[in-house]
Amino acid sequence: MMSSSHPQRPINAFTVDVEDYFQVSGFEGAISRKQWPDFESRVVTSTHRILSIMKQADVCGTFFVLGWVADRFPDLVRCIADAGHEIGSHSYWHRLVYEQTPAQFRADLRRSIDVLQNITGRPVTAYRAPSFSITRRSLWALEILVEEGFKSDSSIFPVYHDRYGIPGAQRQPHLLKTNAGEIMEFPPTVAKVVGLNVPSGGGGYFRLFPGWFTRWCLGQVQEQERRPAMFYIHPWEVDPGQPRLSAAGRMSRFRHYVNLSTTEQKLKDLLKRFEFGSMSDALAAYQVAP
Repeated sequence: MMSSSHPQRPINAFTVDVEDYFQVSGFEGAISRKQWPDFESRVVTSTHRILSIMKQADVCGTFFVLGWVADRFPDLVRCIADAGHEIGSHSYWHRLVYEQTPAQFRADLRRSIDVLQNITGRPVTAYRAPSFSITRRSLWALEILVEEGFKSDSSIFPVYHDRYGIPGAQRQPHLLKTNAGEIMEFPPTVAKVVGLNVPSGGGGYFRLFPGWFTRWCLGQVQEQERRPAMFYIHPWEVDPGQPRLSAAGRMSRFRHYVNLSTTEQKLKDLLKRFEFGSMSDALAAYQVAP
């Protein structure tokens, strides 16, 4: 149960979706999964860049690791875990949940769990769907997550978007009930700006908006609503030198490449101004007995 008396400035969740630049959903129509091994992988170097930034800021977080990446770079996963960060699942194949059957989703989920747990020796209980693809069409996935041992999820984005989102969904961390039990949902952060839900918690929005606007939105969430923010970033977002993939559509290219050169400094500025921890840390601090 959520307490009505939370700290003045709650601990925010810092999360990283560990995937390579060619694996994003926006490029899926131009790059098949069979082609993934043909591309230069940059995920190890860029993830280490984020780890270095986090270490300098003394921040621990949650890394939602793609199973395909973990299979090929197990030492990267060990390095993340050995640094004290939480390891979560980002699926194995980065397929949108609503484009799978429940059986396909479960099989992909189990494969990701197996590879991550075999590497770390620790249970995996946190999940984030590729491209936040638990929508009204795929709420059935929550029951499967509970059945497979997951305790928390961060996949339901309370916004309008062409690929994801449930407009009107709760904006604060909350318990969701399924036939298999409960799971804690920690939505990506949106702030109320002139009555609208404005995405404020990372990704392309973080790169597109000026840094002061993101900081202002997170401040509003903390100071007015007294709830923790959920921030997310991808390793490729601190890699402005990544190859440009011309085969993808114009909008996908814009979303992917906009302001890559400024992300790192904006991230460092953000980490100086807010307190961050893993998703589990943020939820534990927020879930105080009344």
